[in-house]
Amino acid sequence: MEVATVLFYLIAAVTVGSAAMVAFSRNIIYSAFSLLGTFAGVAGIYVFLGADFVAGVQVLIYVGGILVLVLFAVMLTHRITDVQITNRAVGRLPALVVVGILLFLLVQSIRETPWRKAKEIVYAPTTAQIGDLFLQSYLLPFELASLVLLAALIGAVLISRKELKE
Repeated sequence: MEVATVLFYLIAAVTVGSAAMVAFSRNIIYSAFSLLGTFAGVAGIYVFLGADFVAGVQVLIYVGGILVLVLFAVMLTHRITDVQITNRAVGRLPALVVVGILLFLLVQSIRETPWRKAKEIVYAPTTAQIGDLFLQSYLLPFELASLVLLAALIGAVLISRKELKE
């Protein structure tokens, strides 16, 4: 087995394991830090796919922005440890049956798919092409997305700001 294959499986296992910890951890701080491992693992998988720009954006936006936002929200929330989260609407047995059926369908579709060997992959720089598309073909959606993000930032500042008592 090649080193790249072992490294890919290691990164995939870390990504799936930390994503499971996000979902199943009872401590929200541990979940937030497990989210860091998930985001970093996804960026590593992007590197293996030859999408270096997307991997960089993944680290900058999700690890640098979203995760910090989640941690600030956790730190600014008062009495978060007193909350008891329960879900009695769905029993464990029906949920396990649904998960089992979905897992069976997934395994069957993987087994019955006629997989072909990939040819030699030629990695080409993606950054210049993405920049050209953003500033030529997709300029309007790019600018609209920036306005939506600006509105979200202003809304977050207004919500998190404490009201001054007169």
